[in-house]
Amino acid sequence: MDLNRVQMFAQVVQQGSFTKAAHVLGLTKATVSRKIAELEADAGVQLLYRTTRALKLTEAGANYYHRVKRILLDLQNAQDQLSASQHNVSGHLKIICPIELGQLYFAPVFARFLNEYPQITIDAELTNRKIDVIGEGVDMLIQISEKKDESLQCYALLNTPKLLMASPAYLALHGTPTTPEELNQHQAIRHSAPSTDANWTLFDGKRWVTIAPKSQLTTNNITLLREAAIEGLGIAALSEVIADDAISDGRLVTVLSDFPMKQHLLTLSMPQREYIPRKYRVFTEFLYQSLFEDLQGKVLEYPDYITRPEKSDNK
Repeated sequence: MDLNRVQMFAQVVQQGSFTKAAHVLGLTKATVSRKIAELEADAGVQLLYRTTRALKLTEAGANYYHRVKRILLDLQNAQDQLSASQHNVSGHLKIICPIELGQLYFAPVFARFLNEYPQITIDAELTNRKIDVIGEGVDMLIQISEKKDESLQCYALLNTPKLLMASPAYLALHGTPTTPEELNQHQAIRHSAPSTDANWTLFDGKRWVTIAPKSQLTTNNITLLREAAIEGLGIAALSEVIADDAISDGRLVTVLSDFPMKQHLLTLSMPQREYIPRKYRVFTEFLYQSLFEDLQGKVLEYPDYITRPEKSDNK
């Protein structure tokens, strides 16, 4: 039995097309199509109906898929268990994280980790697009989200509070809002991301108020958001880590700082597994150690195998 062909068949079913399956597997569409045809020829039965619009399992194909799916899962668990028992850690990690956090924080973490574990390789994609962790074969997804994904093994790393900010020139020209409702009279620079709401939600002392102010510019890039605010285009919601230098030198000032904004989460997600592969474990241990050192008591959740440092009396 050629297990590669069986895995290709399972991916085609899961992805719903030869093209998507080929992308996940890192193969050409022609190769995947040929291997499935060979599998059907050897079995003497058609597994898939092929149309110009979609693929559909035959009755025999559906029965076969449900059986091999369990077998492939058992094989993956066996591989994970073997990996977890190894002392010499090796392997490849596909990690996806937000563009700005990847540049400002995770880049040096990745570099230090790879120096310590030279037999591990990382494919790091910095993006703010929506990610299909299972379908794209992602090992670790770090993202800013409004909630955790319950379909994955997911940990809330940090709260990511934001503040409204604008340039002194913009406020001198348009005035400074004193209540959340007054934001409706101002120009916003809005941040668009698949996992978060572009509107602003603030607490006015009694209730949460959601504001959807007018905007000339919407972007998925926080750095562009910051620079447009510095140029006086409008008010933007930014985290302090992104805008710290601009606040320090007076290019930006905070607005409505007495009205807290709804916080989002920085989450770490990975596929659900019965056994944690060794490469997963050493990376998450290294990542959390860096977070504990840099952010002390702000880390929210962590796996059972992570040892959190005790708080010292002077902190």
